[in-house]
Amino acid sequence: MKAQPIRRWDREIALLAWLTTCASVLSFFFYFHRGEILLYGDAVAHINIARRVFDSRTPGLLQLGTVWLPLPHLLMIPFLLSNWMWKTGAGGSLPSMIAYVFGTVGIFRLVRDGLASPVTSGAPTPMVRVAAWLAALVYAANPNLIYLQATAMGEPLYLALFIWSVVYFSAFVRHSAQVEDKPPGRSSSLVKCGACLAAACLTRYDAWFLAAVMCIAAVAVVLRTRSHAQNLKIQFGKFLVLAAAAPVLWLGYNTIVYRNPLEFANGPYSARAIEQRSTATSHPGSHDLQTAFSYFVKSAELNMSSERGQKIWILLALAGAIASLFLGDRIWPLLLLGIPLPFYALSVAYSGVPIYVPVWWPFSHYNLRYGLELLPAFAVFTAIALYFATKFTQKRWFSLVMAAAGLIFVIASYASIWSAPVCFREALVNSRGRIALERELADFLRVLPPDSTLLMYLGSHVGAVQQAGVPLRRVINEGNHRTWKQPVDQDGLWERALADPSKYANFVIAFEGDAVSNQVRKEDLIPLAVIHSSDEPKATIYRTRAPSR
Repeated sequence: MKAQPIRRWDREIALLAWLTTCASVLSFFFYFHRGEILLYGDAVAHINIARRVFDSRTPGLLQLGTVWLPLPHLLMIPFLLSNWMWKTGAGGSLPSMIAYVFGTVGIFRLVRDGLASPVTSGAPTPMVRVAAWLAALVYAANPNLIYLQATAMGEPLYLALFIWSVVYFSAFVRHSAQVEDKPPGRSSSLVKCGACLAAACLTRYDAWFLAAVMCIAAVAVVLRTRSHAQNLKIQFGKFLVLAAAAPVLWLGYNTIVYRNPLEFANGPYSARAIEQRSTATSHPGSHDLQTAFSYFVKSAELNMSSERGQKIWILLALAGAIASLFLGDRIWPLLLLGIPLPFYALSVAYSGVPIYVPVWWPFSHYNLRYGLELLPAFAVFTAIALYFATKFTQKRWFSLVMAAAGLIFVIASYASIWSAPVCFREALVNSRGRIALERELADFLRVLPPDSTLLMYLGSHVGAVQQAGVPLRRVINEGNHRTWKQPVDQDGLWERALADPSKYANFVIAFEGDAVSNQVRKEDLIPLAVIHSSDEPKATIYRTRAPSR
């Protein structure tokens, strides 16, 4: 008799997944048709890092580099085997779209399972269902997430893994509170949480902080649990191994390949090094934790609503977080959704990670998408706040009023930012000069002989090669050398081509200030064209004296 409610609820989850899939596909085609899925320079870079693993003069896993964690790129590779999906960028969007669906279902599960009665008592109440659907709506209908999931950016994938880590950790805590529960139910949830954490730790560095906090929380839960102690210790050990595996693996990879375990944090391509090269003064919040906290919270508010509704989202989230403390011990794991707050405050203050918001100095758009990391917290705690309000009365009409008020507020908030989501504006504002330059350069690259070899630094404008459909194996670039040879690999293809371009390449593309422009002997080159674009270094196309058609 108890199996039927579970089957009915599974159908509701299937319905949610189907609706979210439709929203994902439709929004992807909307932005794809408008040519807007490659506005983010980082999205272009992600796609081409994945592509060069198999399409390069020196293919292999070492092409994954060091600054960005490898899982998003590895997931893109099967889709980027198609030249069309590589050129258009569609292959990089698919993992994000799949993650968007899983993230929405995870939000639904968090609220349903957290607010429902214990597993043995039956199906969730109607108000619990309403709260779960409202939380899923807040997450899935967010205009900024809808745009990002149509791109190759890593935020949708990380959010899905973050959410499911909390889903399984919450299940572990609930099972631990039930003395009669069989040990496999509790322990398997903990191992699944560890697996999600491991994947998240290979996606974004945010998860390293999350893993550390979850390990501490898991220790506290295990110490309070006395039944099935031996089995629980074994599963807890597996959880710790999984949670630590990815960071240890990445540190080891950097040690072996770059001779520096923290190459991703303090190397020449790290966030700190980029900040030092790109700005003369420190960013807002640098070495000021309070200001850093304020800028991150403001970026989160801008991702949720226009100015009028921002404070309401904050108040609802705070109310829901406080209410969760009064709804039983099974709810407290949801507070882990607030982990991005301390992580990004510390990152902005002490790790060289700037966030610029258009309403505060320096009145610009930069890394505003980081504020989207609080979307799961807004979704879950807003639903919990409205659910908690209905606990004060048993009147059905009051529950309906609260549900309608929540729905109207979400629709009004998202309608206020629908025409120009802040993440979309960030991508658009910061891409204009780059896209114009890459489009003009791509037009030139298309007419080059199909068997010619290019020498080009791909770090900033690989999008031109992608748009032109020039295989990366025809381009000698900064990735074609042995990174463990420090400080440079004198016998590497990249270094040899820079020293004697006519011997290795037919054409050279040099951007003012990059390694090619600074190191190539220009007297051996024949200039063909110069491309100018606002706010971008000029590009010069040279022909070498190597024989070419």
